[in-house]
Amino acid sequence: QVQVVESGGGLVQPGGSLRLSCTASGLTFDANAMGWFRQAPGKEREGVSCVSWNGQFERYTDSVKGRFTISRDNAKNTVYLQMNNLKPEDTAMYYCAADISSGFCSNSWSYAGGSEFEHWGQGTQVTVSS
Repeated sequence: QVQVVESGGGLVQPGGSLRLSCTASGLTFDANAMGWFRQAPGKEREGVSCVSWNGQFERYTDSVKGRFTISRDNAKNTVYLQMNNLKPEDTAMYYCAADISSGFCSNSWSYAGGSEFEHWGQGTQVTVSS
């Protein structure tokens, strides 16, 4: 049984930083692309970042480029999202997801809120507010 568990969310002031973690089990972690997605109230889920199986290839949505960094530690079955210079518009529930059908982030990785990703966590809330 595949399990995906996120942690690290919280309340932070604008300009602050948070690091999200996601641990996955029940799958061949080092063969799968992993992604971070978010959903704000009243909005559709959007892709934030994706990382290939070996950590060498990364993708980001334009709004977080230069502020967020995705990474992974395959020895720990964990993927991270370092978020710096947070803005109020980053407030959302953040979800981690595994793409067990591919080790790479396709050109459509963020399409339809991550429809290519098969396994999802329950989410961790990030709130950016003063």
